[in-house]
Amino acid sequence: MNMTPATPPAGIDPRPEEHQAWEIGRGVHGDPFSILGRFTVEGGAIVRVYRPGAHSAQVIDGGGMALGALEPYGPEGFFVGYVPGLNADSGYRMRYSHGGGTPWDEEDPYRFSPILGEQDVYLIAEGNHYRLYEKLGAHPMVMDGVEGVAFAVWAPNARRVSVVGHFNSWDGRRTVMRKRHECGVWELFIPHLGKGEVYKYEVIGPDGNLQPLKADPVGFRQEMAPSTASVVEGAVKHEWQDQAFMSQPDDWQDREKPISIYEVHLGSWRRGADNEFLDYDAIASELVAYVKEMGFTHVEFLPVSEHPFYGSWGYQPIGLFAPTSRHGSPEGFARLVDALHQEGIGVLLDWVPGHFPTDMHGLVRFDGTAIYEHPDPRRGFHKDWNTLIYDYGRPQVKNFLVANGMYWLDQFHIDGLRVDAVASMLYLDYSRSHGEWEPNIYGGRENLEAMAFLKDANERIGEYYPRATTHAEESTAFPDVSKPTYAGGLGFHFKWNMGWMHDTLHYMQEEPVNRRYHHHHMTFGMVYAYSENFVLPLSHDEVVYGKGSLLGKMPGDEWQKFANLRAYFGFMWTHPGKKLLFMGGEFGQWAEWNHDQSLDWHLLDNPSHKGVQSLIRDLNALYRDVPALHELDCDPAGFEWVDTANVEESVIAFLRKDRDGRQVLIVSNFTPVPRHDYQVGVSREGQWVERLNTDAEVYGGSNVGNLGGKEAEPHSVHGRPYSISLTLPPLATIVLVHEG
Repeated sequence: MNMTPATPPAGIDPRPEEHQAWEIGRGVHGDPFSILGRFTVEGGAIVRVYRPGAHSAQVIDGGGMALGALEPYGPEGFFVGYVPGLNADSGYRMRYSHGGGTPWDEEDPYRFSPILGEQDVYLIAEGNHYRLYEKLGAHPMVMDGVEGVAFAVWAPNARRVSVVGHFNSWDGRRTVMRKRHECGVWELFIPHLGKGEVYKYEVIGPDGNLQPLKADPVGFRQEMAPSTASVVEGAVKHEWQDQAFMSQPDDWQDREKPISIYEVHLGSWRRGADNEFLDYDAIASELVAYVKEMGFTHVEFLPVSEHPFYGSWGYQPIGLFAPTSRHGSPEGFARLVDALHQEGIGVLLDWVPGHFPTDMHGLVRFDGTAIYEHPDPRRGFHKDWNTLIYDYGRPQVKNFLVANGMYWLDQFHIDGLRVDAVASMLYLDYSRSHGEWEPNIYGGRENLEAMAFLKDANERIGEYYPRATTHAEESTAFPDVSKPTYAGGLGFHFKWNMGWMHDTLHYMQEEPVNRRYHHHHMTFGMVYAYSENFVLPLSHDEVVYGKGSLLGKMPGDEWQKFANLRAYFGFMWTHPGKKLLFMGGEFGQWAEWNHDQSLDWHLLDNPSHKGVQSLIRDLNALYRDVPALHELDCDPAGFEWVDTANVEESVIAFLRKDRDGRQVLIVSNFTPVPRHDYQVGVSREGQWVERLNTDAEVYGGSNVGNLGGKEAEPHSVHGRPYSISLTLPPLATIVLVHEG
């Protein structure tokens, strides 16, 4: 390393101003690329480097031959010099030594070109870069023949941003990033890093204060909680085998398709022998076969985006682009989706653009200012959840969220997004008292920026992924949620029918003797059933926080509880609307859902629980196989009340019809009293075949029924020319298909 620095040509001084060198050394210089790296001059180049811990520095070529020595200047580890013959196209490396130790070679990260192209910069600045994840985040790549990782992060108001990790002893002075002032993105290519490297961003805010270390907002993997660093992963690398599924001409947006959704929390569907989390592959080995056997058309996963607080179930995400590491790698999650697709099962993902937690390693005041959250706490803070609200009116924030939704559809072949807590986004006064919110520019309570964001997200998803669907969890009567944006709607394909869920559960929890006073709770849903494209949800929210399980809500002794639940499921699966059931409900779990342990699968050794499971399997099959039960779910032509007036006996009867006019009769008896010779009016003569009876012995019932079906008689009842005389089982729903 004993090499004399070359003398630069006259008038060329390789040294920067001394204060600049010291700013580099203190880690407060906001534009290191203006000081460090190679600068071509007459006959060669000036090279400046900063490498704390080094006592000497040489410039070498690709073969290791010394090209020139640099001399110390300013703070320890800062070196400058003139290197003859080094031009703009020449590759070079650095050779450092420390005292008498063995020299080591490194690439100079400040010799590499910018990462973002002009088009990227323009689209990011505009807020329309819908493949943002291809540029921001940490991407293993080769630049100028050198393997490394390209880092890029949006922090428009920061004075300085550095990538830190074990590779640089978490020293933010060593890898300060280049700021692209046009769009507020900081970028840096760091040579010789690769997948698995742990990193965070060190940020100095506009006030000069060092912020808490930040995880990557567009990081593709994070450490296992409680650790919080990002992990270099890059885009998912999976050889997909779902081409047949993904190329199907039909899409799930078709309102005439049967859609039956099994809602799953990955951390508690099943656990290992010692109550440990299963990895994605272990889950796939059991879940795929189970869902296929049960006949559900879709799985809907509670949020899989990385979340530090497991007890949030994923609804307080920080790593929006990172599948949770609790179950393995992103490739593992891709394999799970692929396995479901290969069996013809669609995958929906719970998506949370409505709020984010205040954990200091996350998005909160990311660059020292409120760039992701709305700066006004009246619009930027959720009192209910103590979380922050995105600034939907900021183009880059809207872009970040829309690109995130599209990321899951693109990289993981997700078939649709269920958007959480839409009502909290739509209303400025959501859960706020007078004086705690500010009206919009028209004096109303609607959050116009959030509405614009949701419309844009739905439009972009429709444009880029025309097979995908979006589902809104919207708990109010906000109009036109599931109408297209061109018709004035928000653009969702489906909306959860929270009103139907609340009304019918309220009814079912009443003792049968009191149900006559609540009859309207089972019929009122049809008043507004076609105002939206509805999904009927019995979700995780109904079996937590002291609400008890679905089975536990039912009144009566044990037999009646099971019978009530079976009758309710029969009513739900034949009622207009797509279906959603949270895991455990399909076999009548007794206990309230506990996210810290597996479902109680041992209950299936009990015939009553096995019977409920068999009923759900058969309901799914009937729902799929009989067009009248799904084809006109969102069309009033597919439904007709037969009898809603029998309040005293708590009997409800209705017809479902398909486009060809075929009919299905559904009769529910919500009392424990069997009713014989019960006359129900029908408009067609011939045989009505009993296709399903929730009181069948195979389901755990008393096996009261109609011996396979009934023949219509020319006797007018309920204003119809024919009628059938039925035996109505106690606490049961029966389904009869007209077969002429």
